[in-house]
Amino acid sequence: MSRIIYADNNATTAVAPEVLEAMLPFFRERYGNPSSMHSFGGDVKRNIENAREQVAALLGAEPSEIVFTGCGTESDNAALRGALSAHPEKKCLVVSQVEHPAILNTCQALEPKGVEIRKINVNSEGGLNLDELRSSLDDGVALASIMWANNETGVIFPIQQIAEIVKSKGFSFIRTLCRPRAKCRST
Repeated sequence: MSRIIYADNNATTAVAPEVLEAMLPFFRERYGNPSSMHSFGGDVKRNIENAREQVAALLGAEPSEIVFTGCGTESDNAALRGALSAHPEKKCLVVSQVEHPAILNTCQALEPKGVEIRKINVNSEGGLNLDELRSSLDDGVALASIMWANNETGVIFPIQQIAEIVKSKGFSFIRTLCRPRAKCRST
């Protein structure tokens, strides 16, 4: 009998047993539409709002700041498009040239709509050009999206230096830490 060894946990991983257990009722018995006016859906909506409050408390945020999405790609899209929508006078996004396709594909779709995309180069070893990052940040930038660790190469960018550059230019810096089967937190 052959045994499967899965070595692509960077792309996706099995759901933690405790998460599966917590979610099973919503796949079996409590599947009502939370946007419906009936009590079957209303009960589910209350569970979602409770989860939103728990996540907000964990991150030190307000529940209204928590948006649940279906996947990472949807989250990336919401962040990029949301930043542009929140700052309509700013028409530029800054990304590394090795960002995840969820970021790069969205940027490619936004360019024909008049959004300038500034791609920060990496060196032959995959390291981010910090001087280029520094010079790319100006008043026209709505958001800079720089991954912490590259999903293909494993190169880890110097997040502390990136944070210092971003903050020195007057931008907010949000870092979310997530590890498999561990709690996430933002700093």
